[in-house]
Amino acid sequence: MNFLMYVVILGIVEGITEFLPISSTGHMIIVGKLLNTEGLSENFMNAFMIIIQLGSILSVVAYFFKDLNPFVRDKIVFKEKMTLWSKIIVGVIPAVILGVLFDDKIEELFFNNTNIIAIMLIVYGIFYLFSPKLEAKSTRVQSIRNVSYKDAFTVGLFQCLAMIPGTSRSGSTILGGLLIGLEKSVIAEFTFFLAIPTMFGATLLKLLKMGFSFTGIEWIMIFSGSVLAFFVSLFVIKWLMGYIKKKSFRIFGVYRIIFGIIVLIFFNVFK
Repeated sequence: MNFLMYVVILGIVEGITEFLPISSTGHMIIVGKLLNTEGLSENFMNAFMIIIQLGSILSVVAYFFKDLNPFVRDKIVFKEKMTLWSKIIVGVIPAVILGVLFDDKIEELFFNNTNIIAIMLIVYGIFYLFSPKLEAKSTRVQSIRNVSYKDAFTVGLFQCLAMIPGTSRSGSTILGGLLIGLEKSVIAEFTFFLAIPTMFGATLLKLLKMGFSFTGIEWIMIFSGSVLAFFVSLFVIKWLMGYIKKKSFRIFGVYRIIFGIIVLIFFNVFK
């Protein structure tokens, strides 16, 4: 398989799965193992899967620009948006601390372990089967403005669970938000916002560790994959924000369980 096809497939997979609660990293690792990666080092492939998430994160900035942009003339609106950003920063603190301390160890233990990925897909899938009951009870916070600093930090703690591939960053934060009473559209939106500094930080950390030492073709692959992920993610964000207004997250639980079982069987029986 040529490098272009590798970029196209993983760029689309990243764009579709980054903001759905089904684990983008887990999907990319699984898909990456099924592709012919001859000529690509394992270090580059691992870095590629993290760095192209930048494209998806930029799609959040583009989609929610009016909601996030604090540089407005209205002082009240400016204060509200700066308050929102301060809550986002509070929410990302746990991931920053754990990421800096344990990123290498977590990657070593879990990153290419298909059994761990499959188990996490299934376990969180089971949790999502009960999401309609959680959604019905999660009415304490019904506006993004009413998310407290405590709520933001707690959601940030749940986000750290996604350091294990197969968990899903959005999946863990959405479940965490529902558990503490955030209405489903509120936690979905806050999850998007929280992704911005989290994934920017993860990308920067990976680039610093790699020393920016990519070949010319590798930089082209990273740029192309990021651009593709950006446009696919824009579509997915728009679709998801409309979907959750009408339906529950339960369907994602069903998908996770089915996909997790397929991964377990395939990599333990046929590979």
